[in-house]
Amino acid sequence: MNLTEHLSDANRGTYLEVKGRPALRFRRNYPHPVERVWAAVSTPAGLKNWFPGQVTLEPWVDGAMTFDMDPNAPAGTGKVLTWQPPTRFSFTWHDDEVHLTLEADGSNCVFTLTNVLSEKDGAARNGAGWSVCLGELTRHLDGVPGTDPNEAGTDLWQPLFEAYAAAGLPSGATLPS
Repeated sequence: MNLTEHLSDANRGTYLEVKGRPALRFRRNYPHPVERVWAAVSTPAGLKNWFPGQVTLEPWVDGAMTFDMDPNAPAGTGKVLTWQPPTRFSFTWHDDEVHLTLEADGSNCVFTLTNVLSEKDGAARNGAGWSVCLGELTRHLDGVPGTDPNEAGTDLWQPLFEAYAAAGLPSGATLPS
């Protein structure tokens, strides 16, 4: 997915508030059944194809999660908030919440990712990151070999961040190096 595709109306994340907290929402329509998308977004084997780092999880409400993003740093932790296969999965990641919703649309799947932010200024940064990751998810679901999500974003992340900031999303958070 190129920069223009990432920033199209169909793919661009939107900034909103969820229960008084800043949030980003992404919606994708996939020509795949809900069960295929569920396997890609709710299992370590599926997540490794598009989510940055290695994720482990206990698939039940209050189950533990770990996010091993950097081999030189301790893994981050989270907790499963919602587990309703194959339509709803939400979890904490650092101080954020990530909510995944899958809805059948005939034989297709409407996938919604909502990132409830711990800090408003992370919106443009996270918007760029999720855009890169969801591009990799699309490649994975379509059977196109992808790359490590951390590597996939090297050329795209900065222009995506700049585009989200230029569109008015808060952008004062610390940026990845």
